[in-house]
Amino acid sequence: MSARDWNPSYFQVMVVDDEKNICRTVQMVLEGEGYRVLTALQGEQALEVIQREVIDLVLLDIYMPGMDGLKVLEAIKRFDPDIEVIMISGHGTISDAVEAVKLGAYSFIEKPLERERLLLSVRQSLERREMLHKVRNLEKEYADRFEMVGDTPTMKTIFQQIEKVAPTKGWVLITGESGTGKELVARAIHNNSPRHPRPFVKVNCAAIPEELIESELFGHEKGAFTGAIRTKQGEFERAHTGTIFLDEIGDMSLHAQAKVLRVLNTGEFSRVGGDRTIQVDVRVIAATNRDLQDEIRKGRFREDLFFRLNVIPLHLPPLRERREDIALLLDSFTRHFCQEYNYPTKSFTPTAMRQLCQYAWPGNVRELKNLVERLVILSGEQIDVHDLPEDLKEKKAVVDIKALGNQTLKEVRDEVERSYIMLKLQENDWNISRTADVLGIERTNLHKKIKAYELHRPNG
Repeated sequence: MSARDWNPSYFQVMVVDDEKNICRTVQMVLEGEGYRVLTALQGEQALEVIQREVIDLVLLDIYMPGMDGLKVLEAIKRFDPDIEVIMISGHGTISDAVEAVKLGAYSFIEKPLERERLLLSVRQSLERREMLHKVRNLEKEYADRFEMVGDTPTMKTIFQQIEKVAPTKGWVLITGESGTGKELVARAIHNNSPRHPRPFVKVNCAAIPEELIESELFGHEKGAFTGAIRTKQGEFERAHTGTIFLDEIGDMSLHAQAKVLRVLNTGEFSRVGGDRTIQVDVRVIAATNRDLQDEIRKGRFREDLFFRLNVIPLHLPPLRERREDIALLLDSFTRHFCQEYNYPTKSFTPTAMRQLCQYAWPGNVRELKNLVERLVILSGEQIDVHDLPEDLKEKKAVVDIKALGNQTLKEVRDEVERSYIMLKLQENDWNISRTADVLGIERTNLHKKIKAYELHRPNG
């Protein structure tokens, strides 16, 4: 909450002191600033109020008859650790202050209470409380965002592999089509490893221009080249003691591969324009949607880099090979987006669910997630077949042989070719040059086939 948005009326404060004048004075000061204030003259009375009222902050005297302040503090923190507590005393000692902080108090202020110091301590403690709440909510959102869903034997095996791999230092190479969840696996390995408190740094190798690759990965010194107005850390340096995720490693140029291999072998590098050797300790997880063995045969990927990365291989199946998980994913993403957009809970009709489970999902989990977000936004409480996009109902990325019926051989051949081209376009994110290369045809020929088969890139 920024200074501009700060509103004391959001918070309820309790003042606990056996001196009525102290309670009355502090109450007047805080209410004058807009806070809602309750008072109690005894620790036992304060605990009774805390159990029936929502209290954000307690101003608590240490020395009171009956239950003293430190015991009340312990009881408050047992009941609700999120309640902030500021200890106050007219004759407290350093040992009292240390003990109070150990028990969870935010701070310790002495009587006579100075108005400005009191208000500053109150505000700082409540700002801290709000910040902790925000961090906790972000952590929950982050965990939900990167939740992996699957109940098929294949996915259960992958979960078991993650469980075994995560606690080790082993480097991992994740393969699978675009949209199958390779980043989710990488994050799951990091989050369940001893390095989880340290950075997880993702590098999209396909998105970095060739001329910037060294600067992005290893950083640069001020003045190293035109535009280098300050020293910049590279991604390897940022990932020190944590995990670096080299996504789409198969799209990296041979020149960049050589640079990366040297760092992976030695753990050392220098920033562009610098001569100081920097040593890093990183766990490497790489991912690709390419067949690296085939890329090696074609001279586009270094064999030594492949063997360096491929310590623990993990392969993610396409969604069409684990159709039993589609319903689980639909349900999970629907709940996620309804919560994100503050919509009432929505659900799919059995007919719509059946239609979606029969679809081939060439874009895999990413395509499914994008579609669910669109449907949650545009549909009513029940998502039915008429809500589904026409391209999903019309196009099939994988041919169902039984559904071909009595078609001629030419019709079957055309259907298979159309389906396969669509699949490869999806796998390569509709990059025409790359898809043509994979298919072994000229770009112009691919353009003709796209036009002839009336293939269109989905909007999701």
